Order: sequence, then C-alpha cells, then structure tokens
Amino acid sequence: MTTHLRNPDRHLSPLRRLTPVLTAALGTVSLFAGLVVTATPATATPVTATPITATPADGPGAGTPWVVTLGDSYISGEAGRWAGSSNRDYRRADALGPTAYFDNPDGTAETINRCHRASSAEAHIGGGVNGLNLACSGATTATSTGKYFKPGIDFHDSSAGKGQALALQEAAATRNVRMVVVSIGGNDFEFASVVQTCVVNFLTSPSWWKNYCHDDASVAENFTAANVAAVRSRVARALGNVATAMSNAGYTTDRWTLVVQTYPSPVPSGSGFRYPESGYTRQSTGGCGIWNRDADWANSTALPTINGALLGAASDVGLPNVRTLDMTHAFDGKRLCETGVGLYEEVGLPGWQSPGAVDRTEWVNQIRTVSTIGDSPYYVQESLHPSYWGQLAMRNCLRQVWNGGTPRSGSCTVGNLGTARLTSTGEPSMVLGPLSRG
Repeated sequence: MTTHLRNPDRHLSPLRRLTPVLTAALGTVSLFAGLVVTATPATATPVTATPITATPADGPGAGTPWVVTLGDSYISGEAGRWAGSSNRDYRRADALGPTAYFDNPDGTAETINRCHRASSAEAHIGGGVNGLNLACSGATTATSTGKYFKPGIDFHDSSAGKGQALALQEAAATRNVRMVVVSIGGNDFEFASVVQTCVVNFLTSPSWWKNYCHDDASVAENFTAANVAAVRSRVARALGNVATAMSNAGYTTDRWTLVVQTYPSPVPSGSGFRYPESGYTRQSTGGCGIWNRDADWANSTALPTINGALLGAASDVGLPNVRTLDMTHAFDGKRLCETGVGLYEEVGLPGWQSPGAVDRTEWVNQIRTVSTIGDSPYYVQESLHPSYWGQLAMRNCLRQVWNGGTPRSGSCTVGNLGTARLTSTGEPSMVLGPLSRG
C-alpha cells in the first residue's frame, strides 16, 4: 500500500505488506475550547455604594451557545491531519502537523489516547458558537476498556475515564449547549474488520478468480436482520442516554436539538475507480484495494443498512427535538480512488496549499497497513476516514444545519463539483438540500 520514502518495507510484495491491515475502527475537537469564562461582577463605587450584582453563570439557556459532538471516528476528526495523499512525500499532505490530535487544555497531548479529536473536526463551526468534541475514534455505543479506553455514549465512570453521555452531562451543566450531534453505530457493525476482510480478499485472489468479501460469513453476519435490529436498539439506547444526560443537566427538550448524523460513502462504486481491478495498483498506489462488486455492495447495501439503523434509532427514541444530517453523498466526486481526483503527484500539484488542491485531491484517507506505515507519521486507524478537506466539508454542512440557532435537517453534497471553492472560512463550499433517502 502507500509507503513513505523512508519506509524500509517499501520493496516488499503487496501480500507481505498486507498484514495486519486495520487495527482500529471508525471513528473528535479540543476541550480547551470548552473553558467557560464568566463576566466579572460589577464593582461597587465608594460614592453611591451600589450593590454588587453577580452575572448569572453559563448553563441551560444562558450564555454563549455551544455545539457538542459525540460518537466515533467519523465525527471525532480521525485523519483530519491529512489534506489529500502523496506516496512520495507525506509533507505534501500534512495540513496540521504532529499536534493535530492534541486536545488537552494546554494543547500538549490527547485527553484520551487515540481518540484523535482533530482541530479540523466539524464541532467547531464558529460564528459566535463554541464547539466541544467528546467523540472518540474506535468508539462503539458502549464504553470499552481494552488496550485503549474508548468511551461509549453511556454513563461509564471509572479510573479509566468517563462515558460520553456522562461527559456531556457534566459539560452541559456549565454551558449553554444548544445542539448535540451524534454519529455512532459503525463500529457496532464491525466496520474495521469488514474493511480488512475486503482488502485481504482483494490482495489474495487473482483478477480471474475474484474472492469477494461481501459474501464471506464473517462479513454477512454483521448485516443479518437480527444483528441490524440489535445495533439499532443499541444506538437508540445511546441516543436515549444523550437525552437523559441533557435532562440531568437541567435542559428541557425545547432548549436543545439532537442531530443524528449518518455516514458518508468513502469509496466510489465499481465503475468510478480510477485504477483497474487487475494487478495490485488499487492498493499499492491508491490504497483502495477493493473489488468492484464489493464496492458496489458497500454503497448499495452496507452503507444504507448502517445509516438506516441510525435513522431508525432516531425515530425509536421518540424525542420531539431530533434533526437529521444525511452525509451519505457528501463526498461523492472526492472519494478515495475516485475518477476525477488523485494523489498530488498524479494531479501535478506540489502540496495541499496549492491553488486547486481541494478540488483535485481526495477527501478520504487511504487504507494503510502496519508495514507500509514504517517510520512515517501515519496511523493505521486513519484509514478510510474523512481527511482535512473532508472534515472541513462536514463542518460546513453542520454550520448550515445549525442555521443561526434554529437547527434544520438536510442532506449534504459538494457545491460546484469539479470546481469546488473554499468559503471565507477556508472550507469547501457544500450544499444542504432536502433529506434524501437514496
């Protein structure tokens, strides 16, 4: 797969460079933005002896509005460091540098290791609205405490850390949280293992005998009716936890909005790849080793099933203040290995700051393997996630959902596809249209 010039494994065969593929799943902006500054009480004058009147503290319905994001890597900011890709020099695409995921109060480390809450993540819509990113790469609906602590959308509280619902509850008590955005469920469908299976099958079978992943038992079992129902139930429970957290913090439903955000398509359908199925170019050059039929299945079956479970859960939770941000087609035309965009060396641009880079490079990060990373600064867990331009595009979508404080639903797509422009805030110009179920 893609390799850095210093990578000692760059001459290995595609099969030897394969194992292991993904070790982290789906799957965040800075907590230092969450510090609350209250106004200093008026000082009494010696002449009039005016009584001191305390300024009400920020909290439910009072103070600067906040947007809080919860969920996994597809909202946390995973891969938000990279603006496009280059196989020759990672610096061409390094938009944020090594501190991209640092989100502790002084900006020196991650609050939770490997949550990857990038500073480019969508939570920070600006315009007088503060953003707090509590999402975590690799999170499922429930907290897990394995090698890396992954807070779910629950009330977990231990020495390892707190669940996202509990963190929201505590944050909302001293902030005027007006909108909570949730993207969760992909890891409950075992997204990373599905991608791994697809890439392994691509690299271990010849083009004249394609070993597809969509019909493998390990993949198919994630999309049975029983499992879909189970994940939908878990997502509904997570959304219910969000509502409970806000209620416990003192909010009525008319004071805040819950936005359920769906997942975008990260790869084109089979006919949209710019690399052929024959040979290993799709993975060794493009980082997108997937057969056409598996890509078709991903877009026609897997993604609609996952997003359908989220939307079903949003309905099941029965709240009057729910809105939907449909991201299904947000990256169409800018997806990994899609025709019309390319690596920096393929499109003839020196780097991410070059004019036109946002329009001519991909908005989804390459699928990488442990051995191809070598001594480069890439993480395996960044694979197949919205990169810098993708993160800013989602932020642009979310700002339109915020709608000046009157949140609305909608489906987001690229504006001016083929001639994408940056807005005054440095983001791709996106279009929030009517909700689409396609």
